[in-house]
Amino acid sequence: YWCAVAYVNTCIHLKCNALPQDITCLAADRMLIFASYDNILHAFARNKEVVHTYGGHKARIHLLQPFGDHVISVDVDNILIVWNIQSEEEYLQVDFDKATFAVSAVLHPSTYLNKILLGSEQGSLQLWNIRSNKLLYSFPGWHLAVTTLEQAPAVDVVAVGLVSGHIIVHNIKFDETLMKFQQDWGPITAISFRTDGHPVMAAGSPVGHIALWDLEEKKLMCQMQDAHSTAIAGMSFVPGEPLLITNGADNAIRVWIFDGPGGTGRILRSRMGHSAPPTKIRYHGQNGEQILSAGQDGTLQSFSTVHEKFNKSLGRGSINKKKSKKKGLKLDTMVLPPITVFASEVAHQSDWDNIVACHQGYITCTTWNYQKTSMGAHKLRPEEFSKHKPIDIYATVIDMTSCGNFAVIGLSTGQVDVYNMQSGIHRGLYGKERAHEGAIRGVAVDGLNQLVITAGSEGLIKFWKFKTKDLVYSTELSSSPSGILLHRDSGILGIAFDDFSINALDIETRKIVRTFSGHHGRINDMTFSPDGRWLITSSMDCTIKTWDLPSGCLIDCFLVDSAAVSLTMSPTGDFLASTHVDDLGIYLWSNRSLYSLVSLRPLPADYEPSVVTCPSTCPMQGDEETCDEMIEYVSPEQLGEQLVTLSSLPESRWKNLLSLDIIKKKNKPREPPKVPKSAPFFIPTVPGLIPRYIAPEEGNDTQSKVVNLGVLAQKSDFYTQLEEALSTNEYTAPLRLLKSLGPSNIEIELRGLAPEGGGSMEVMLSFLRMIEMMLHKKYNFELAQAYLALFLKTGFTCSSRYLELFIFLTCLTSYWLLMLSEDMLCLK
Repeated sequence: YWCAVAYVNTCIHLKCNALPQDITCLAADRMLIFASYDNILHAFARNKEVVHTYGGHKARIHLLQPFGDHVISVDVDNILIVWNIQSEEEYLQVDFDKATFAVSAVLHPSTYLNKILLGSEQGSLQLWNIRSNKLLYSFPGWHLAVTTLEQAPAVDVVAVGLVSGHIIVHNIKFDETLMKFQQDWGPITAISFRTDGHPVMAAGSPVGHIALWDLEEKKLMCQMQDAHSTAIAGMSFVPGEPLLITNGADNAIRVWIFDGPGGTGRILRSRMGHSAPPTKIRYHGQNGEQILSAGQDGTLQSFSTVHEKFNKSLGRGSINKKKSKKKGLKLDTMVLPPITVFASEVAHQSDWDNIVACHQGYITCTTWNYQKTSMGAHKLRPEEFSKHKPIDIYATVIDMTSCGNFAVIGLSTGQVDVYNMQSGIHRGLYGKERAHEGAIRGVAVDGLNQLVITAGSEGLIKFWKFKTKDLVYSTELSSSPSGILLHRDSGILGIAFDDFSINALDIETRKIVRTFSGHHGRINDMTFSPDGRWLITSSMDCTIKTWDLPSGCLIDCFLVDSAAVSLTMSPTGDFLASTHVDDLGIYLWSNRSLYSLVSLRPLPADYEPSVVTCPSTCPMQGDEETCDEMIEYVSPEQLGEQLVTLSSLPESRWKNLLSLDIIKKKNKPREPPKVPKSAPFFIPTVPGLIPRYIAPEEGNDTQSKVVNLGVLAQKSDFYTQLEEALSTNEYTAPLRLLKSLGPSNIEIELRGLAPEGGGSMEVMLSFLRMIEMMLHKKYNFELAQAYLALFLKTGFTCSSRYLELFIFLTCLTSYWLLMLSEDMLCLK
């Protein structure tokens, strides 16, 4: 059912082949993109296909440098290899001693032909000629490990970043240091120079700050703090533009523009995902284009399934936003724990907050505003805990009403509270003190705000009046529930249990209508299809299963490499989104039943699911899609001998056989067609749906005064095959030919069977035997009726004159009456 599609948080413009392992190094030249994983180096062309593979390393590659027609790679074993890009051959290999020169950076200095500059962990630099394989010069360095090398706009000048935070601007031609800078944020992770006329150098740090240095004044110009939440992995100024592109370990890439006073930059564009694995995802809205995702990094983000430009980050939850924005106060002291569960509604989202979220181990629930893409104005917590923070009491589950006015929150103590989303005021609780004796495992509100369903860890599920807060019904479950999910349109409540089973409960009758079992691990999440026919579940046993509620059977099951933490299905039914353990991505699975034929048969009890690779941007070159496409079922000509089987011909081929004379009168032109003076030459063909040329006549050289009737004087193929069937009693061939003809040609063929049309009584009898065969075998049933009716219409007078034909027609009539009586008996 589900076919792998793509990551949500990857760029759809520059999507490329997915490599089997994490990419450790990336570089690009004018034509190709080079990416390495482990000890393998790949070259990509046109941003998607692997065109070259280089596999000479025996250890992980950690440095890459394109170099004209060559590419240089360095592995952790300190082996440098120069590759010929086109031939994939090893051009040069240089082994370095780790104790004296461990390569940590590589650079091709501008205008230095065939030369590369290498930096080391010992602090020294070396200039090599790779064509002659000679060491040209050794720079003593600064006795500190070199972390990065960057070419300055000036020729012969290189910036050297050190592990101590120092930046050395050095002239390698004269081995002379021009200037030194130092920043206090740790090692230099990246360096870049502006080339639009401003003498500015940018330097990255492990804490996510960026320092901008004025090269004329030789001083710090400004700081861009918290440019990324984690280390700056790379940065580069766009040539000739005041634009800086940065990426960090926080799974974000940002474009900064320097158009303001003071030389500082502002964000122009950004693309970002979660820096820690997502914990919960849900589709937002009814168009199926936005997915809300909460991650372990504490952020709430919205990802678009259409284009990344519609992505939004609602930020990170904060205890006090005003204090967290004060200068000098670290953000981490005010940050809230990660969101574990949330609920959202589109109703009134332009009027007030429309998202409410629970945080891990935290009693206070926060509201969020999707329209403003920020944290909301309210903190929802019970009144008795407004002045002090309780110990071991926290919010566990949450739900919102479909109108967007109320939020229902369940606590670990068994208490269930209702809050107004517009004002944040507490509007009551269910039960006198608490709704359940154990922790609340699930809460749901129906679509009309009439019922609230709650599930407790003690094994009870309760129905409450939403408005009056009165208990309506309570029932004991077979096991302790781990979570519930309500499909509001159908009124079906999915209940997951701690014993890995699943129940479907009808909230109208309040009875269990379906029971499913088959998972071998804790059920992480559930989601319904939009029509409520499917319940899709994910478990810690790494399976994703689709249960068909009307039949009560498992219809799809597959394994993934890592367990799915959360599932959500599009309101339009076209995609299933999933997140997985220790994975930053949100994966989309396409619903194949929307565009291809899939089997609805239940899976056998001993079905062994196959492992499906999580979707990537596109498959590896030469690999075919591993989706288990179902072979299209080809129906046999007849399912059973006792069943009446119709042909697959359209109605236009047989339904109007008795009305051809009426159709001809309607189609008759008002004026006769005018013959052109010089008619073009056409090769004569035999009439029929399949055009065939008339065989040329021999011996026609001499003209004769006798009229040549052409085709009319010859026996047709149908007539000939009926004659042959008199002796062989095999009527398959003439029937196949008759099925290939159009209505007008069928009438011509049947008229030609009578003696008046050039036929004979024997051929007419052969035709009736063909009809008898069709009725006896009970296939092509409607064709037999139509052909027989046209035969009686065109040759009735002839049939009545010949006694044998009349007797045969009487037998066919009795056979028809027998079949009619059998059909009436079946209907009774």
